[in-house]
Amino acid sequence: MSANPGAGQRGPATPPANPGVTPPAPTTPPAPSAPPRPVHRPRTETPAETTTRLRPVPAEPDPALSWSAPMAPGGVPGGGRPATSTFGRPDTHSRLFARRTRAQVVAAAMCLVLGTGLIGGAVTGAWLADGPEGPGTRHAFAVAGDLWHEVPVDQLFPPTVQGRGAGPGEADRVWTRIAVAPDSGCEGAFDALLGRALAPVGCERLLRATYTDATQSHVTTVGLLFTEADAAGMEALARRFDQERLDRRSDLMPLPYGAKGTASEGFGPEQRASWAISVLTDAPVVVYAVSGWADGRAVDEPQPAEDAMRSGATTAPAQAGLGHEARGLADRFERALRQRVGTPTERPS
Repeated sequence: MSANPGAGQRGPATPPANPGVTPPAPTTPPAPSAPPRPVHRPRTETPAETTTRLRPVPAEPDPALSWSAPMAPGGVPGGGRPATSTFGRPDTHSRLFARRTRAQVVAAAMCLVLGTGLIGGAVTGAWLADGPEGPGTRHAFAVAGDLWHEVPVDQLFPPTVQGRGAGPGEADRVWTRIAVAPDSGCEGAFDALLGRALAPVGCERLLRATYTDATQSHVTTVGLLFTEADAAGMEALARRFDQERLDRRSDLMPLPYGAKGTASEGFGPEQRASWAISVLTDAPVVVYAVSGWADGRAVDEPQPAEDAMRSGATTAPAQAGLGHEARGLADRFERALRQRVGTPTERPS
């Protein structure tokens, strides 16, 4: 019995099916790979081609456009991919810019309107401020101080002055200028006491004119005293006149101006019947008027205009309406002066 040569040993390897071919060494299965790329790369446009010919769409997104979503099938931009500008940025910039531009235009217009209104309101408020603190008032104050040498006499003292509702019972009045005094200083133009009361504001120029009523029964001298004071000085004088009632004292009556050959020829200190004095605070001017009879009669008891205008007053100046003459003319000259320099404050008629 022959011995088994393979006993206790591994038998010979099974011969290969194909003698002469070495079998490959065993390996692990390969990992799945990406789909193969096409053998030929897609053509791109050349300078000779036109944009009407569409290029094939690459299988992978263009790295330059990796921020965007893939295009829709067929190479036509779909809803998922925003259109791009020439700089590779979303075309929504132009729409956003348009919306922002419209918003900016609206906002700018509103700011312009509001700014103009605020500036206009600020300027107007300063101009109309009734006091020395407003820049508009300071300008008006300076303008008023120059009127005496810049405005013609026929404008400062018009030949005719209308007094609608200025007479007793709100009757209309018409006054005609009959005399104009040469412009002058204040020396000898006031009684001594009134001169001392006005001294703190100084005397730049004194202008005077005399008017008569339609019947030529009354005569009234109007005076414009242009002072050398600033706004604070005029405020102080007005306060003193108000507190001490200096405008009602018969020993502080202004003097009249009479001219020969006119109805005011006999109008002197003894003929003064009623008067009114206004110390302005928005102009360096004291406005006054003094009235009397044109026939030269003397007056024993002159009366301030406010008292002579009271209902039921029985004095001769009150019965003749001379208080209305003085107050009516003074008011209209005060109002005309303020209108010239742009300040609105005025005494009611």
